[in-house]
Amino acid sequence: MSDTKPHKIIIAIDGFSSCGKSTFAKAIASRLGYIFIDTGAMYRAVTLYALEHGAIRSGIVHEEEVVALLNEMAITFRFNPERGASDIYVNGDRVEGKIRTIEVSNCVSAVSAIAEVRHKLVAMQQEMGRKRGVVMDGRDIGTVVFPDAELKIFMTADPRVRAQRRYDELTAKGDNVSLEEIEQNVRDRDYQDMHRAISPLRQADDAIVLDNSAMTVEEQMEWVMERIEQARN
Repeated sequence: MSDTKPHKIIIAIDGFSSCGKSTFAKAIASRLGYIFIDTGAMYRAVTLYALEHGAIRSGIVHEEEVVALLNEMAITFRFNPERGASDIYVNGDRVEGKIRTIEVSNCVSAVSAIAEVRHKLVAMQQEMGRKRGVVMDGRDIGTVVFPDAELKIFMTADPRVRAQRRYDELTAKGDNVSLEEIEQNVRDRDYQDMHRAISPLRQADDAIVLDNSAMTVEEQMEWVMERIEQARN
């Protein structure tokens, strides 16, 4: 009898900030038993490290200093059973909560635009997904990191909706932020991500668009599971 078990694939999820890409990707990975890799967290981790080590001062990213710090950084993921997801660590220190602040959000696009940063992290991401069976989300997964991914999804949502989601997340953690500040950050990041010289955010030609502005989590999962079945059989 032939083995009819679906083969493992790479699922690449790209899109705008605060679309819920990571939450979506985690849920898919959990459902399939795949590895989830949060590439956005990796860029945030570099940004946090640069902030803590003085390579970003008064909101100005000093590229050469950021690049010099890269060789000091070991980025790893460890599964956290309490969260049911992986936490990110830098040099053995858990930074999962620290990377989600508005200060990091305001600088991460500029750090992500540095060629040396992208080259290093893309190489790490490609190695992580070499055996397939991964769900990876970010800005350039389907276009640069895994252009051969069997399923590519491009997520989007109305900027105001995304800002409200981000505001709810931050205020739930006790952060003192304004909705207007968050929305401006969302719009600024959209522009920066789409207009950077290295690996700009764009929809891959063979990506499927998912606008989740008015979709529940359950509706999104139903939508994606249908497409996964098509992609891996």
